[in-house]
Amino acid sequence: MTATYTFDVFSTLDGYGAHVGNWTGYWGKQGPEFLDRRLALYDHKQRMVFGANTYKAHTQMLASGIEESELSDPWVTRMRNLPATVVSTTLHGPLDWPDATVMSGDPVDIVARLKAESEVPLRSHGSLTLNRALLAAGLVDRVQVTLFPVICGQTGADPIFQGAADFDLELIESRTLDGHTEELIYRPTLHA
Repeated sequence: MTATYTFDVFSTLDGYGAHVGNWTGYWGKQGPEFLDRRLALYDHKQRMVFGANTYKAHTQMLASGIEESELSDPWVTRMRNLPATVVSTTLHGPLDWPDATVMSGDPVDIVARLKAESEVPLRSHGSLTLNRALLAAGLVDRVQVTLFPVICGQTGADPIFQGAADFDLELIESRTLDGHTEELIYRPTLHA
């Protein structure tokens, strides 16, 4: 049986995964329902999959001791304690992550092999370049977008789907968190 692969990403309404402005973590829109949901998502066995840039960003931010942000939230600790695979041609082990391994080579081949061999679901939080390639290869089973109610037209960074192929999306689950943040889970299929 093939493991399910979920591309999990935070987004603004205009499709940015980050910002360079004076927004706080989660664009200042986190609430108790959102934080509880994130914690629950990481409560079961799964393997994280990261690209090198996202892995480096996570470890740099965690090492800097940033307070009052998503980095101090319990779900991040739970995510960090899950086994992880970092897909990279530039990084080499050991990594500064409790249970992480580096796999070098073609990301599509690596994730296809992980999906075939893993006994637990796979999840990637962020890793935009990696996940755009995996989407194009048909390896992403679910796209989970947490949509924050902001537009970052001037300060948005990291356009999530810039350069991605065209996809049809089937909505398979949705929920509103804290009365304003939407979690949308889609099944993607390449648009013919």
